[in-house]
Amino acid sequence: MPPIKRTKFKLGHDQLLEMFYWLKLIRAFDERLSNLVKQGKVRSGVYTGIGQEAIIVGTCYGLRKEDWICPLHRDLGAFLMKGVSARTMMSQMFAKATGLSKGRDSALHSGVSELGIFGNTSMLGANLPVAAGLGLTFRIEKSDNVVIAYFGEGASNVGDFHEALNIAGVQRLPIIFICENNQYAYSVPLEKTMAIDDVADRAESYGFDGVAINGNDVLAVYQATQGALARARKGEGPTLIECKTYRWHGHSEHDKAFYRTKEELAMWKSRDPIPTFAAYLKGLHELSDEQTADIEARIKATIDDAVEFATAAADPDPADASADLYA
Repeated sequence: MPPIKRTKFKLGHDQLLEMFYWLKLIRAFDERLSNLVKQGKVRSGVYTGIGQEAIIVGTCYGLRKEDWICPLHRDLGAFLMKGVSARTMMSQMFAKATGLSKGRDSALHSGVSELGIFGNTSMLGANLPVAAGLGLTFRIEKSDNVVIAYFGEGASNVGDFHEALNIAGVQRLPIIFICENNQYAYSVPLEKTMAIDDVADRAESYGFDGVAINGNDVLAVYQATQGALARARKGEGPTLIECKTYRWHGHSEHDKAFYRTKEELAMWKSRDPIPTFAAYLKGLHELSDEQTADIEARIKATIDDAVEFATAAADPDPADASADLYA
């Protein structure tokens, strides 16, 4: 192995390979779920983030356990990176007793407070005011923890988005707003919902910085996030990072996405974040074919184990349906 090199992002050999591992794991997990849906084994809607993995890896890599994330329905990888095991995550998708919500809730609607994960709801954008509340809590407690709040370009047109950004700007809250701009709000293209090109431009209206970046470049996402984290931890307030990307599948696995063209999909697939990053690493002599094969084997074993575990896990006991209720 050649001497460890460091990029301008100050990432060493092991860190670069770890980022590559996460990209591959998140992609493989989503792909397996897509297949399991077709086999009728998943008891939930599945909203894959295939094609968008660089956003999750670039924003979650290096977060503290005490930092919170407010993920979307398409951000399964954020749960894995924040510490939820593949077994538990697969059990959640199978609605088993070993899942996060013990079979009570669908897919990604569960949070894990001890890992700093706020559970999303189907009202997209509704997580943003909660993120503002978390950020205000951190400021009151005088901690330097940060909240990462994810949303899509469609959600940037709802009231919750504007209210959250307004209070975050006024109070200088430690929040990083991550826009996963995948070009479609379900079936509605960007140009039919906004009269501007960049969601990031909206940050200026609320008194803080916004930047639009290539959301398929994991190092670009990482660099932007690290800068925003440093500012937030120093009390300099929020940042809006708009990550331009594309989801390869439909809004969900039951959406055939007839509203877009084959040419558009092919263009975006040519910008796949995983082979792009692999080529970069190989160019630096940081990744070999043998290392790639080893990573892929480890990932397959992890996912195979998760599926086997979730398949064999117990179904929820109906007698427990009224447990864990809060008033």
